[in-house]
Amino acid sequence: MEHCPECGADGSDGQTCADHFNTLGFWEMDHGLLEVHHLLVLCFHLQHPSRYSPDGLAAAKKLLVIFLEEEQTPQGVRKRLGKTVDSSQRRYKITGTPDSYGRYAHPVPWKLTVADVVRAGMDQYYDSVRAWADSILTALRASENLGEG
Repeated sequence: MEHCPECGADGSDGQTCADHFNTLGFWEMDHGLLEVHHLLVLCFHLQHPSRYSPDGLAAAKKLLVIFLEEEQTPQGVRKRLGKTVDSSQRRYKITGTPDSYGRYAHPVPWKLTVADVVRAGMDQYYDSVRAWADSILTALRASENLGEG
């Protein structure tokens, strides 16, 4: 695979986006780099919207805004949104299926991908994930896919 069909990441190194995502997960677990785990998972899935249900994608976009613009922590989001983020009480599915999956109304030109975070290296992990998240929010807004207001 030369490029990921969803995010456009360069796959010429033989690694898929899932491979890169798993690498970052190993970095987190092996080195205790958990401070931005919520952004890692959110960013990866936002750039691979078919992994979400349509409702899951809409919720994820809202979470990105809350995390970045309101500077909420995962604990703060759980407290604030309660039942809407509690998997035992949520009224919609997060995960996409072959018959019902998330997609964007307009093409999104992603500036950074999971592959870029891996290439930046473990020493830059926190800064890279935060920059990735900011770039996703910017791209979603610029492509009119954020769904605000």
